[in-house]
Amino acid sequence: MKWTDINEIAVELAEAHPQIDPLQINFVDLMNWVLALPGFEDDSRHCGEKILEAIQQAWIDELQ
Repeated sequence: MKWTDINEIAVELAEAHPQIDPLQINFVDLMNWVLALPGFEDDSRHCGEKILEAIQQAWIDELQ
């Protein structure tokens, strides 16, 4: 996975952290959780606020 795989990341986060409300997580933690996902192979320097916002929104959408 890469940072551009936003929907796949959201699904993986929802499965890995089912007890977490994505609206309550800060972007530093979100970035670290994405980096820790199995199969994630991208550089943290390629991540920005817009990508993290998109991942957070996709995670919210995944839960609905």
